[in-house]
Amino acid sequence: MPELPDITIYVEALARRIVARPLVRIRAASPFLVRTAHPPIQTLEGQTVAAVGRSGKRIVITFEGGAILALYLMVGGRLHWRADGAKIPARVGLAALDFAGGTLVLTEASKQKRAAIHILADEAAFAALAREGLEPIGATLAAFAERLRRENHTLKRSLTDPDLFSGIGNAYSDEILHRARLSPIRLARTLTGDEIERLWRAPSASLTEWIDRLREGAGEEFPEGVTAFREGMAVHGRFGQPCPDCGTAIQRLVYAENEANYCPTCQTGGRFLADRSLSRLLRGDWPRTIADYEARTAAARERIAATPLE
Repeated sequence: MPELPDITIYVEALARRIVARPLVRIRAASPFLVRTAHPPIQTLEGQTVAAVGRSGKRIVITFEGGAILALYLMVGGRLHWRADGAKIPARVGLAALDFAGGTLVLTEASKQKRAAIHILADEAAFAALAREGLEPIGATLAAFAERLRRENHTLKRSLTDPDLFSGIGNAYSDEILHRARLSPIRLARTLTGDEIERLWRAPSASLTEWIDRLREGAGEEFPEGVTAFREGMAVHGRFGQPCPDCGTAIQRLVYAENEANYCPTCQTGGRFLADRSLSRLLRGDWPRTIADYEARTAAARERIAATPLE
Protein backbone atom coordinates (compact mmCIF):
# COMPACT_ATOMS: atom_id res chain seq x y z
CA MET A 1 0.00 0.00 0.00
CA PRO A 2 1.38 3.44 -0.85
CA GLU A 3 2.20 5.12 2.46
CA LEU A 4 3.07 8.64 3.58
CA PRO A 5 6.33 9.02 1.56
CA ASP A 6 4.80 7.62 -1.64
CA ILE A 7 1.58 9.63 -1.26
CA THR A 8 3.62 12.79 -0.63
CA ILE A 9 5.51 12.31 -3.91
CA TYR A 10 2.26 11.58 -5.76
CA VAL A 11 0.75 14.79 -4.34
CA GLU A 12 3.75 16.90 -5.36
CA ALA A 13 3.76 15.46 -8.89
CA LEU A 14 0.02 16.01 -9.27
CA ALA A 15 0.18 19.57 -7.96
CA ARG A 16 2.70 20.48 -10.65
CA ARG A 17 0.39 19.09 -13.33
CA ILE A 18 -3.21 19.84 -12.38
CA VAL A 19 -3.42 22.84 -10.01
CA ALA A 20 -5.13 25.77 -11.77
CA ARG A 21 -6.27 23.44 -14.56
CA PRO A 22 -9.85 22.32 -15.21
CA LEU A 23 -10.98 18.72 -14.95
CA VAL A 24 -12.38 18.16 -18.42
CA ARG A 25 -13.88 14.69 -18.05
CA ILE A 26 -14.02 11.71 -15.68
CA ARG A 27 -14.16 8.19 -17.08
CA ALA A 28 -14.80 5.34 -14.61
CA ALA A 29 -14.41 1.75 -15.80
CA SER A 30 -15.69 0.24 -12.55
CA PRO A 31 -19.12 1.03 -11.11
CA PHE A 32 -17.78 0.20 -7.64
CA LEU A 33 -14.95 2.74 -7.66
CA VAL A 34 -16.99 5.79 -6.61
CA ARG A 35 -18.31 5.20 -3.09
CA THR A 36 -20.51 8.30 -2.82
CA ALA A 37 -23.69 9.27 -4.68
CA HIS A 38 -24.01 12.95 -3.81
CA PRO A 39 -22.80 15.12 -5.31
CA PRO A 40 -22.60 13.15 -8.58
CA ILE A 41 -19.07 12.68 -9.89
CA GLN A 42 -19.94 14.47 -13.14
CA THR A 43 -20.45 17.73 -11.22
CA LEU A 44 -16.65 18.02 -11.00
CA GLU A 45 -16.27 18.20 -14.76
CA GLY A 46 -15.38 21.72 -15.83
CA GLN A 47 -14.23 22.74 -12.35
CA THR A 48 -10.67 24.00 -11.80
CA VAL A 49 -8.32 22.38 -9.30
CA ALA A 50 -7.42 24.67 -6.41
CA ALA A 51 -5.09 22.37 -4.44
CA VAL A 52 -3.79 18.83 -4.05
CA GLY A 53 -3.03 17.48 -0.60
CA ARG A 54 -2.81 14.40 1.60
CA SER A 55 -4.96 13.16 4.47
CA GLY A 56 -3.54 9.97 5.94
CA LYS A 57 -3.11 7.69 2.93
CA ARG A 58 -5.70 9.56 0.85
CA ILE A 59 -4.90 11.95 -1.98
CA VAL A 60 -7.22 14.95 -1.70
CA ILE A 61 -7.99 17.08 -4.76
CA THR A 62 -9.86 20.30 -3.88
CA PHE A 63 -11.65 22.30 -6.55
CA GLU A 64 -12.24 26.07 -6.64
CA GLY A 65 -15.94 25.58 -6.04
CA GLY A 66 -15.17 23.81 -2.76
CA ALA A 67 -15.90 20.23 -3.85
CA ILE A 68 -13.36 17.53 -2.99
CA LEU A 69 -12.29 14.33 -4.71
CA ALA A 70 -10.64 11.98 -2.19
CA LEU A 71 -8.73 9.06 -3.66
CA TYR A 72 -7.76 6.04 -1.55
CA LEU A 73 -5.37 3.72 -3.40
CA MET A 74 -5.51 0.89 -0.84
CA VAL A 75 -3.02 -1.96 -1.49
CA GLY A 76 -2.82 -2.27 -5.26
CA GLY A 77 -3.91 1.13 -6.53
CA ARG A 78 -1.41 3.17 -8.56
CA LEU A 79 -1.48 6.43 -10.51
CA HIS A 80 -0.04 7.16 -13.94
CA TRP A 81 0.24 10.41 -15.88
CA ARG A 82 -0.51 9.93 -19.57
CA ALA A 83 -1.12 11.99 -22.70
CA ASP A 84 -4.48 13.69 -23.27
CA GLY A 85 -7.32 11.20 -23.70
CA ALA A 86 -5.26 8.10 -22.82
CA LYS A 87 -7.21 4.85 -22.79
CA ILE A 88 -8.04 3.06 -19.56
CA PRO A 89 -5.93 -0.14 -19.53
CA ALA A 90 -7.78 -3.43 -19.81
CA ARG A 91 -8.12 -5.58 -16.66
CA VAL A 92 -6.23 -3.29 -14.27
CA GLY A 93 -7.70 0.07 -15.31
CA LEU A 94 -10.25 1.68 -12.99
CA ALA A 95 -10.61 5.28 -14.13
CA ALA A 96 -9.15 8.18 -16.08
CA LEU A 97 -9.36 11.85 -15.16
CA ASP A 98 -8.82 14.07 -18.17
CA PHE A 99 -7.28 17.44 -17.32
CA ALA A 100 -6.23 20.19 -19.67
CA GLY A 101 -2.73 19.01 -20.57
CA GLY A 102 -2.84 15.34 -19.60
CA THR A 103 -4.75 12.37 -18.20
CA LEU A 104 -4.46 10.83 -14.75
CA VAL A 105 -5.03 7.08 -14.99
CA LEU A 106 -5.90 4.96 -11.95
CA THR A 107 -5.03 1.26 -12.02
CA GLU A 108 -5.24 -1.56 -9.50
CA ALA A 109 -3.34 -4.79 -10.07
CA SER A 110 -4.98 -6.90 -7.34
CA LYS A 111 -8.02 -9.06 -8.06
CA GLN A 112 -9.88 -7.54 -5.12
CA LYS A 113 -10.63 -4.03 -6.28
CA ARG A 114 -10.38 -1.95 -3.10
CA ALA A 115 -9.32 1.45 -4.39
CA ALA A 116 -12.01 4.05 -3.83
CA ILE A 117 -13.02 7.58 -4.81
CA HIS A 118 -15.22 9.74 -2.61
CA ILE A 119 -16.80 12.95 -3.92
CA LEU A 120 -17.55 15.41 -1.11
CA ALA A 121 -19.40 18.71 -1.34
CA ASP A 122 -17.05 20.61 0.96
CA GLU A 123 -14.49 20.46 3.77
CA ALA A 124 -17.13 19.66 6.37
CA ALA A 125 -18.26 16.59 4.43
CA PHE A 126 -14.67 15.47 4.02
CA ALA A 127 -13.97 15.92 7.73
CA ALA A 128 -16.69 13.35 8.47
CA LEU A 129 -14.85 10.86 6.24
CA ALA A 130 -11.26 11.51 7.26
CA ARG A 131 -9.51 9.62 10.07
CA GLU A 132 -7.94 11.67 12.84
CA GLY A 133 -4.55 10.04 13.17
CA LEU A 134 -1.66 12.18 14.39
CA GLU A 135 0.74 13.34 11.68
CA PRO A 136 4.03 11.66 12.69
CA ILE A 137 6.33 14.24 11.09
CA GLY A 138 6.59 17.28 13.30
CA ALA A 139 4.44 15.93 16.15
CA THR A 140 5.46 16.96 19.65
CA LEU A 141 6.73 14.32 22.06
CA ALA A 142 3.74 14.91 24.34
CA ALA A 143 1.22 14.47 21.52
CA PHE A 144 3.01 11.37 20.23
CA ALA A 145 3.13 9.78 23.71
CA GLU A 146 -0.56 10.50 24.29
CA ARG A 147 -1.54 8.80 21.03
CA LEU A 148 0.74 5.85 21.66
CA ARG A 149 -0.64 5.21 25.14
CA ARG A 150 -4.27 5.73 24.10
CA GLU A 151 -4.54 2.01 23.28
CA ASN A 152 -2.37 -0.81 24.63
CA HIS A 153 -1.71 -2.34 21.21
CA THR A 154 1.54 -3.84 20.00
CA LEU A 155 3.81 -1.17 18.55
CA LYS A 156 3.33 -2.55 15.05
CA ARG A 157 -0.43 -2.25 15.34
CA SER A 158 -0.29 1.15 17.02
CA LEU A 159 1.84 2.71 14.30
CA THR A 160 -0.41 1.37 11.55
CA ASP A 161 -3.70 2.30 13.21
CA PRO A 162 -5.06 5.27 11.18
CA ASP A 163 -7.00 6.50 14.20
CA LEU A 164 -3.72 6.86 16.13
CA PHE A 165 -1.12 7.82 13.50
CA SER A 166 -1.53 9.14 10.00
CA GLY A 167 -0.02 7.65 6.85
CA ILE A 168 2.05 4.78 8.31
CA GLY A 169 1.51 1.26 6.97
CA ASN A 170 3.14 -2.14 7.00
CA ALA A 171 6.39 -1.18 5.26
CA TYR A 172 7.38 2.00 7.04
CA SER A 173 6.30 0.74 10.46
CA ASP A 174 8.99 -1.94 10.06
CA GLU A 175 11.57 0.70 9.20
CA ILE A 176 10.51 2.97 12.06
CA LEU A 177 10.68 0.20 14.66
CA HIS A 178 14.10 -0.89 13.45
CA ARG A 179 15.39 2.67 13.69
CA ALA A 180 13.92 2.95 17.20
CA ARG A 181 15.43 -0.45 18.20
CA LEU A 182 12.07 -1.73 19.45
CA SER A 183 10.26 -5.03 19.03
CA PRO A 184 7.11 -4.99 16.87
CA ILE A 185 5.24 -6.95 19.56
CA ARG A 186 6.06 -4.71 22.53
CA LEU A 187 2.89 -3.34 24.07
CA ALA A 188 2.62 0.43 23.86
CA ARG A 189 2.02 0.99 27.57
CA THR A 190 5.10 -1.01 28.59
CA LEU A 191 7.54 1.48 27.03
CA THR A 192 9.73 3.60 29.26
CA GLY A 193 10.03 7.34 28.77
CA ASP A 194 13.36 6.92 26.96
CA GLU A 195 11.88 4.28 24.64
CA ILE A 196 8.92 6.49 23.81
CA GLU A 197 11.30 9.32 22.95
CA ARG A 198 13.29 6.98 20.66
CA LEU A 199 10.10 5.91 18.95
CA TRP A 200 8.93 9.53 18.65
CA ARG A 201 12.14 10.51 16.83
CA ALA A 202 12.10 7.51 14.47
CA PRO A 203 9.07 8.36 12.25
CA SER A 204 10.24 11.88 11.43
CA ALA A 205 13.75 10.64 10.64
CA SER A 206 12.71 7.58 8.63
CA LEU A 207 9.78 9.08 6.72
CA THR A 208 11.62 12.32 5.91
CA GLU A 209 14.60 10.35 4.66
CA TRP A 210 12.40 8.30 2.35
CA ILE A 211 10.48 11.33 1.09
CA ASP A 212 13.82 12.87 0.13
CA ARG A 213 14.97 9.65 -1.55
CA LEU A 214 11.77 9.22 -3.53
CA ARG A 215 11.68 12.90 -4.48
CA GLU A 216 15.23 12.70 -5.79
CA GLY A 217 14.49 9.48 -7.65
CA ALA A 218 11.39 10.87 -9.36
CA GLY A 219 12.79 14.30 -10.19
CA GLU A 220 10.31 16.14 -12.37
CA GLU A 221 8.89 12.89 -13.77
CA PHE A 222 5.64 11.40 -12.56
CA PRO A 223 6.46 8.65 -10.01
CA GLU A 224 6.15 5.16 -11.46
CA GLY A 225 7.10 1.85 -9.88
CA VAL A 226 5.59 2.75 -6.51
CA THR A 227 6.13 -0.26 -4.24
CA ALA A 228 6.31 -1.27 -0.59
CA PHE A 229 9.67 -2.92 -1.21
CA ARG A 230 12.48 -0.44 -1.73
CA GLU A 231 16.17 -0.98 -2.29
CA GLY A 232 17.89 0.48 0.74
CA MET A 233 15.25 -0.44 3.31
CA ALA A 234 16.72 -1.80 6.52
CA VAL A 235 14.31 -4.65 7.29
CA HIS A 236 11.06 -4.53 5.30
CA GLY A 237 10.99 -7.19 2.60
CA ARG A 238 14.51 -8.34 3.52
CA PHE A 239 13.76 -11.67 5.24
CA GLY A 240 16.95 -13.72 5.53
CA GLN A 241 19.21 -10.88 4.41
CA PRO A 242 21.72 -9.29 6.78
CA CYS A 243 20.73 -6.36 8.95
CA PRO A 244 22.58 -3.29 7.62
CA ASP A 245 23.59 -2.34 11.17
CA CYS A 246 24.68 -5.63 12.76
CA GLY A 247 24.66 -8.31 10.06
CA THR A 248 22.10 -10.60 11.74
CA ALA A 249 19.65 -12.27 9.35
CA ILE A 250 16.38 -10.35 9.19
CA GLN A 251 13.39 -12.34 10.46
CA ARG A 252 9.67 -11.96 9.95
CA LEU A 253 6.47 -12.53 11.88
CA VAL A 254 3.56 -13.45 9.60
CA TYR A 255 -0.01 -12.73 10.67
CA ALA A 256 -3.28 -12.36 8.74
CA GLU A 257 -2.42 -10.59 5.45
CA ASN A 258 0.59 -8.72 6.84
CA GLU A 259 4.01 -9.41 8.25
CA ALA A 260 6.45 -7.72 10.58
CA ASN A 261 10.11 -7.73 9.58
CA TYR A 262 12.69 -7.20 12.31
CA CYS A 263 16.29 -7.74 13.38
CA PRO A 264 16.61 -10.05 16.41
CA THR A 265 19.84 -8.43 17.55
CA CYS A 266 18.78 -4.79 17.17
CA GLN A 267 15.16 -5.10 18.25
CA THR A 268 14.30 -8.17 20.33
CA GLY A 269 17.36 -8.82 22.46
CA GLY A 270 18.38 -11.82 20.38
CA ARG A 271 14.99 -13.54 20.61
CA PHE A 272 13.11 -14.94 17.61
CA LEU A 273 9.42 -14.12 17.44
CA ALA A 274 7.15 -16.98 16.43
CA ASP A 275 3.74 -16.66 14.84
CA ARG A 276 1.14 -19.09 16.12
CA SER A 277 0.79 -21.34 13.08
CA LEU A 278 4.53 -21.77 12.55
CA SER A 279 5.13 -22.35 16.27
CA ARG A 280 2.51 -25.12 16.32
CA LEU A 281 4.08 -26.69 13.25
CA LEU A 282 7.69 -26.60 14.44
CA ARG A 283 7.01 -27.03 18.17
CA GLY A 284 10.36 -27.71 19.86
CA ASP A 285 12.32 -27.04 16.67
CA TRP A 286 11.59 -23.31 16.76
CA PRO A 287 14.88 -21.42 17.33
CA ARG A 288 14.72 -19.23 20.42
CA THR A 289 18.01 -17.36 20.06
CA ILE A 290 20.41 -16.24 17.36
CA ALA A 291 22.93 -18.87 18.43
CA ASP A 292 20.24 -21.57 18.18
CA TYR A 293 19.21 -20.30 14.75
CA GLU A 294 22.78 -20.25 13.46
CA ALA A 295 23.49 -23.73 14.83
CA ARG A 296 20.40 -25.19 13.18
CA THR A 297 21.19 -23.40 9.91
CA ALA A 298 24.76 -24.73 9.92
CA ALA A 299 23.52 -28.25 10.65
CA ALA A 300 21.03 -28.04 7.80
CA ARG A 301 23.77 -26.92 5.41
CA GLU A 302 25.94 -29.84 6.49
CA ARG A 303 23.10 -32.28 5.86
CA ILE A 304 22.51 -30.81 2.40
CA ALA A 305 26.22 -30.96 1.58
CA ALA A 306 26.44 -34.60 2.73
CA THR A 307 23.43 -35.69 0.66
CA PRO A 308 24.65 -37.47 -2.49
CA LEU A 309 23.34 -36.16 -5.79
CA GLU A 310 21.23 -38.59 -7.77
